[in-house]
Amino acid sequence: MPRAFTPKVITSNRLLEGDAVWFTTDNGWTGDIKDAEFITDEAHADLRLIEANAQKGVIVGAYLADAKMGEDGPEPTHFREEFRTRGPSNYAHGKQVEKV
Repeated sequence: MPRAFTPKVITSNRLLEGDAVWFTTDNGWTGDIKDAEFITDEAHADLRLIEANAQKGVIVGAYLADAKMGEDGPEPTHFREEFRTRGPSNYAHGKQVEKV
């Protein structure tokens, strides 16, 4: 029996910078998961993933990631996605500098 669909966000990496980004309702990309489109319908998720992957000059490797709705917007439900919201881990730059 197939698994029941759970809410998702679409995430990827910016092609030039490599930063983790999330797909928004206006077909753009944001560096903050809280601004991502929260998707609760499987068919809509599949369609949005196709639209996201069409932006080959902007991003690479878009995929659906499990999410839940938090007080301020979507939040990750898996460790990997939580880790990606913090920015690169090899040295302090990008999102990590903002938190210091």
